[in-house]
Amino acid sequence: METKTILIAFLLTLVAGLSTGIGSLISLIAKRTNTNFLSFSLGLSAGVMIYVSFMEMLPQSLDLFANEYGKKLGMLYMILGLFGGIILIAIIDFMIPKSSNPHEIHAVEEMRYKSELRYTGIITAITIAIHNFPEGIATFMSALTSLEIAIPITIAIAIHNIPEGIAVAVPIYHSTGSRKKAFWLSFASGLAEPVGAVIAFFFLIPFWSSTLNAFVLSAIAGIMIFISLDELLPTAEKFGKHHHAISGLLIGMLIMAISLYMFV
Repeated sequence: METKTILIAFLLTLVAGLSTGIGSLISLIAKRTNTNFLSFSLGLSAGVMIYVSFMEMLPQSLDLFANEYGKKLGMLYMILGLFGGIILIAIIDFMIPKSSNPHEIHAVEEMRYKSELRYTGIITAITIAIHNFPEGIATFMSALTSLEIAIPITIAIAIHNIPEGIAVAVPIYHSTGSRKKAFWLSFASGLAEPVGAVIAFFFLIPFWSSTLNAFVLSAIAGIMIFISLDELLPTAEKFGKHHHAISGLLIGMLIMAISLYMFV
C-alpha cells in the first residue's frame, strides 16, 4: 500500500476527529443553538452514511467475499461483518451511562447548574473519546479502500462530531468560566479518532488482504448504520422539526448518489 494513500487516510481521520473543536467554538461564541440547521446537518450526515453503506460498501464487500469463497458463503461472511460492526459500536454505546452518553447532546443555552457541570463535561469528554475510537478506524480504513467513499464519510462524521464538541465545551465553560479550558478539552476529545487510525494502521495493515478488506468494508457499514439510526436521526428529531431531519436525510442520500454515479 502506497505511503501517500496512508498519509491521506490519516489526514482525513484527523479532520473528522478534530471537528469537535468546531462544535466547541460554536458553543463559546453563539448565544443560542441554531436547532433547525443542526437538525438538517445531522440528517444530511445520516443520509450520506446510510446510502454509502447499503449502495457501495456492502456490495463491494459481498463482491470481494464472493470472489474468495463463492456467492452463498461470501454473503454469509458479509452479513457477519455487518452485524459484527453493529455489535461492536452497540457494546461501546450501551456501556456508557445515559447521563454522560455523547448522544445526549445539550444545547448551548441549556446548562445552568455550575456545581454539576465540570464533572459532566469531563465525563462526556472521556466517553466521546471512547466512542470515537471505532469511528476513527472506520474513517481510516475506508480511506485506504476508496477516496470516493472516504471523503463523504469524513464530511459526515465531521458534521456529527460538531454537536459532540458542544456537549463537552458547554458544561466546562459554565463551570470554570474559562473559554480556553472548554475549547481544548473539547478539541482533545476528538483526538481519539486519529488514535483509532493509528491502532488500525499497526494492527490491521500488516495483515491486509482481500478477505480483510471485505470484512472491514462490511463492519464499517455496520458501524455507520448504527450511528445513523441510534444517534444522528434521533438527535436531529430532538433538536429540530421532523421535516428538517428528513430533508437533510434525503438530500444527503441524493448527494451521495450523484457523487458515486459520477465516479462510475
